[in-house]
Amino acid sequence: MTQDTLSHMRNEPMTEQMTGAQALVRALEHVGVDTVFGIPGGAILPAYDPLYDSTKVRHVLVRHEQGAGHAAEGYAQATGKVGVCMATSGPGATNLVTPIADAYMDSVPIVAITGQVASAAIGTDAFQEADISGITMPITKHNFLVTDAADIPRTIVEAFHIAQTGRPGPVLVDISKDALQSTTTFTWPVTMQLPGYRPVTRPHSKQIREAARLIAESRRPVLYVGGGVHKAGASAQLRELAELTGIPVITTLMARGSFPDSHPQHLGMPGMHGTVAAVGSLQRSDLIIALGARFDDRVTGRLDTFAPHAKIVHADIDPAEISKNRHADVPIVGDCREVITDLIAAVKAEGRKGDYADWWKALNALKSTYALGYERFEDGTLAPQYVMERLGAIVGPDAFYVAGVGQHQMWASQFIGYERPGAFINSGGLGTMGFAVPAAMGAKMGSPESTVWAIDGDGCFQMTNQELATCALEGVPIKVAVINNGNLGMVRQWQTLFYGERYSNTNLQATRRIPDFVKLAEAYGCVGLRCERPEDVDATIQKAMEINDAPVVVDFVVHEDAMVWPMVAAGTSNDEIKYARDMAPKWEHED
Repeated sequence: MTQDTLSHMRNEPMTEQMTGAQALVRALEHVGVDTVFGIPGGAILPAYDPLYDSTKVRHVLVRHEQGAGHAAEGYAQATGKVGVCMATSGPGATNLVTPIADAYMDSVPIVAITGQVASAAIGTDAFQEADISGITMPITKHNFLVTDAADIPRTIVEAFHIAQTGRPGPVLVDISKDALQSTTTFTWPVTMQLPGYRPVTRPHSKQIREAARLIAESRRPVLYVGGGVHKAGASAQLRELAELTGIPVITTLMARGSFPDSHPQHLGMPGMHGTVAAVGSLQRSDLIIALGARFDDRVTGRLDTFAPHAKIVHADIDPAEISKNRHADVPIVGDCREVITDLIAAVKAEGRKGDYADWWKALNALKSTYALGYERFEDGTLAPQYVMERLGAIVGPDAFYVAGVGQHQMWASQFIGYERPGAFINSGGLGTMGFAVPAAMGAKMGSPESTVWAIDGDGCFQMTNQELATCALEGVPIKVAVINNGNLGMVRQWQTLFYGERYSNTNLQATRRIPDFVKLAEAYGCVGLRCERPEDVDATIQKAMEINDAPVVVDFVVHEDAMVWPMVAAGTSNDEIKYARDMAPKWEHED
């Protein structure tokens, strides 16, 4: 019988002598990590040696650290677990700044592990030294600088606990090279030392009862659903609350799928490129029940004109979000699943239902009059919205759709139907070009049985498409739809509308295809396809769906003048929404 077995029998902590690097890998194994995305380098190299021997942790060698961070995000969003990325000191660590900031804005739980120069050299401007803890302090939920090998196991446990509890988010663990190299006594389990970190999950019952009272008394309520509902796993509870009350539901970019698009109570997405019905419902509501949403500027438009007649019930797990942008008449701090469950009980106990007949009459008129549509081009050029419609119809609701940022992201949010929570993964708060390909890779590795489509613009695609090499070599058969209009599309749209069609530095191709995305895909070991005509869209998508032994890149060549509508121009009121160029809805159906 081994000493370890005897220790377990006596319920004693397991202890063993090893290096800090070995302790790091052992700790990652113990907290359940199965995949790490990263690139080795001098300061982190000691950790890569024991990682080579691990049978539990798979390391994925990416082609750029930014790709590692976005892959960790995609993995986290597809699995609900903490994503992990790893990089060396200096430029390796600073290349993680963008995905860390992205994860922070979208509340994605990742742990970024970076090597640091030896502790004696910290602060001397040593080779490849950067104060990554200082750099990332504003964009991490918490971060650690570890200079003692004995602290590594405890720090890893604390990092994972912080990343996935309360409001999820990124945590950085920066470890000096000498801490990785020195010998320590590895003890497991560890005792966390997090005084003061006590996320509130249970809502206050008085606030819940007050919210239920307002729901019963309101005539024009709206359930404004944000990404927090999905993070809390509260989609089933949301549907029960919506059907119990009969209140219309809008889902933000980060909440798409948390309430089924096909449900008759769903009005669509609010905000700058939201539906007229969703935007109009907020503006004319008398009560907004905000669940896991943060009243960001893309939803509110000009804040002083937003929902002028509405009382606000605001539920969020992060107390800092409550009343940050819009004063909450009923503030509720708590986990959305707990909040909605208690709210259902309180609504039932209230014993009366609101009369929303006139409200629904007005909203249904907006839905039918200003339904989403798009321009079809007489020259036979492909409309990108049509590509999205057919992609959603052929691929179906069980797939993951991972978008970058820009026009293609908005079209993907508008014209693909989302029926399940988490099906749409995208960069919402930070709006990171280059997110889609590496995030799709991470999602596919986290959920290998799922179909994963990256939906990218030709501008975004050229920022991180080197991760196609990683996909090909690691056997990760994602599918990529490049919406290729030869331009930085969203910027061009703004130049069209607000800069007198002066297209300064937005044309990516001029008169030639540079690069040729089909040839580029083939060079990276992928299958490359091209589609330029509407009549070929279905066959091209079906062909891509039949290929499951290699990544597929489809170059959808679309019209450069296609625009995203509806639109609320930045800095203007939601009341000024346009559903096409120079065409605004008439609000004759308002209450």
